[in-house]
Amino acid sequence: MPELSVIVHGPNTQDRLTGLLASLAAHPHPDVEVIVAAVGPWAQETARAYAPEMLVLPLPDGTDDAAARSAGAARASGRWLHFVHAKDGLPAGAPRTVAERVAQLPDEVDVLLFDHVRSTWETAGLPSSDGPRLARAGRAAHPLDDIARSALRITPLLGNRALRTPFWHAHEPHLTTPDEPYAAYATLLLADHVAALNQVAYEHHELRPESLPPVTPEQHHALVDRYEALLTLATGAAGRAVPAVPAVPAVAPGHASRATHAVLYDVMIRDCLRTFARTPMPGPVAREFFRRAAEAAVRQRPPGYRRPAGPEGIRRGLLEENAYTGYRAFQAANRSRRAAKSALGARARQVSAALGDHHYRRSLSRPVNPNLAVFAAYWNRGVACNPAAIAAKLSELAPQIHPVWVVTPDNAPLLPPHTDHVLPGTRRYREVLATAKYLVNNVNFPNAVVKRPDAIHLQTHHGTPLKRMGVDQMDFPAAAKGLDFQALLSRIDRWDYSVSANSHSTRMWERAYPSRFVSLDHGYPRNDVYYTATAADIRTIRDRLGIPPAHRAILYAPTHRDYEAGWTPRLDLATLAEQLGKDTVLLVRGHYFYGGSPSPLTALRRTGRVIDVSAYEPVEDLALAADALITDYSSIMFDYANLDRPIVVHADDWETYRSTRGVYFDLMAEPPGQVARTQQELTEILTTSAWHDEAATKARTAFRHRFCEYDDGRAAERVVRRVFLGESEDALPPVTPLEERTPAPSPREAV
Repeated sequence: MPELSVIVHGPNTQDRLTGLLASLAAHPHPDVEVIVAAVGPWAQETARAYAPEMLVLPLPDGTDDAAARSAGAARASGRWLHFVHAKDGLPAGAPRTVAERVAQLPDEVDVLLFDHVRSTWETAGLPSSDGPRLARAGRAAHPLDDIARSALRITPLLGNRALRTPFWHAHEPHLTTPDEPYAAYATLLLADHVAALNQVAYEHHELRPESLPPVTPEQHHALVDRYEALLTLATGAAGRAVPAVPAVPAVAPGHASRATHAVLYDVMIRDCLRTFARTPMPGPVAREFFRRAAEAAVRQRPPGYRRPAGPEGIRRGLLEENAYTGYRAFQAANRSRRAAKSALGARARQVSAALGDHHYRRSLSRPVNPNLAVFAAYWNRGVACNPAAIAAKLSELAPQIHPVWVVTPDNAPLLPPHTDHVLPGTRRYREVLATAKYLVNNVNFPNAVVKRPDAIHLQTHHGTPLKRMGVDQMDFPAAAKGLDFQALLSRIDRWDYSVSANSHSTRMWERAYPSRFVSLDHGYPRNDVYYTATAADIRTIRDRLGIPPAHRAILYAPTHRDYEAGWTPRLDLATLAEQLGKDTVLLVRGHYFYGGSPSPLTALRRTGRVIDVSAYEPVEDLALAADALITDYSSIMFDYANLDRPIVVHADDWETYRSTRGVYFDLMAEPPGQVARTQQELTEILTTSAWHDEAATKARTAFRHRFCEYDDGRAAERVVRRVFLGESEDALPPVTPLEERTPAPSPREAV
């Protein structure tokens, strides 16, 4: 019996089925079966190309989605079901991810919710808004009442949830309605327990409205009927008439409490008001929709319900009173007020910008100061990364050059004592940007900054690229997120120098940032410390972090996913810490607190076995303190490799990451050490000798030769001498061959 049956259903809409089935065929999994409920000749012809690997059920043209789902479920042998519409998609590896998660769930769980990305006719891979809600739910199983505020606001799709097969069959009459949002909500209301997975495992394709039949008045009004039926289902009120949602029984055996009913009522009101405000409807249709929504608002209002304060409360009051004309007047007044406020704000910004621009332009007429350097890092977060290492070496080799840091007001109090700095937008900020000889950043200065002919712009970057960067993001809209590529190219054209840690980076920077800058193949200055730190330095750092001398410290530092709205550990850290034993400390660089909920790691943190280092700077200290690194696709692996210590890659969603973010090479084929695709595999690696065995060492050695090419402890010196002192390449300290370098001592050696 497979863990998961993926049921693809529906007609071959706009030929989307072809790509979906090709993706499934390219990534088979022994615990996943695929059933294609193919509606109509086109879908059947497409699906037959993948038989017998997939079971094909030919269905007559015109079979609705509910009947197609039922036909597929009737033939499924998996313990869990995942319904995938033929127009939608699955990220590579998604069925494996879902199958592995459901295999871990206790029997009382009926529904697993997971994240999805959205695609339209003009763009792909847009993150949903569900990530933070799924993160708040965590990994535990919950009765719906415990997580109703999050779960009932998850996008109502059948594709972003898996259902336990016996649960589906027990409630099939409620779940086979053609109204998919009703069925999606009903899965939650009828479930015994619900679990969440904060990972993308579905792609919902929104068809271009102009390609669909016009929406009828009855379809507009059905929104109200849907919620009334759901609220009846939520209360479990046998005998109450259920409004006309097709194929929904009149008796409602729901599990939900009054609290869940209140949350669903709130969802109904919000959805009705949003639909009324944003959906074009003819006047009579809009008036009738409003009337029906008003009656439902009064009829379904929970006992003791209180409207929210402010404009939202006014809207709800007008709805309950069926005050159609008053509501339209309120809408018009709000639009006028917003327009006036926007115009006033725009005018104020224009005046402020004009004054600031005038001062900046006047400053540009002043001579360039040859002894002034402006530094910034990570969008003005403070003294960090390569710019910080360069500034430190500059004070040693060229103390006559004065550094000024650009820092946001929030970060200014965190600066080291006596750091000269300016706040963005201030008078002095404009003056130093206009007159400095040197401008150093690991990202980019604002678009408005002018490149003076006798000024030097030094781009240091802040990592070795695994993921696509710059103009290479054009094919990955989830990563680009509306990036203005023309403005990006204008910023790149200001660069005089680009720092590189290895020849791979040099090639990728030249490809991703096509311009005339000079590549400085000198190494990353921030990595110098990995060769200059002493045993005493490492003991001091570990003592500061509270790591006992004899304990193994493992740094867990995952990267950001562009296709997820929030961040939560992809590992069950509490379980991992327990399995690694009392002599191992996890340094966790990431945020696992959401919505004020208690952390499951509190007890472990008190024992010192899990240390939250999310806000700790600099990250280089954490690397020096750690005996090993766990990461996924973060560029920290390239820097950490300089220490020649074990690295374990946890790549549970590699296929999804690669297809949505884009990568420059196959990390699975060329990893820096052992690779784990599941938490169980990771635990086995870390609790045996595999994390530092011969195979891991061999992989790390090859990785270091490729990506630690120029890092030898003197990168900052080479950059300062070349850029600030004007020395020739031939006069710079040569890069020490990798075999002759001595990294900082390991924690065990330091003890």
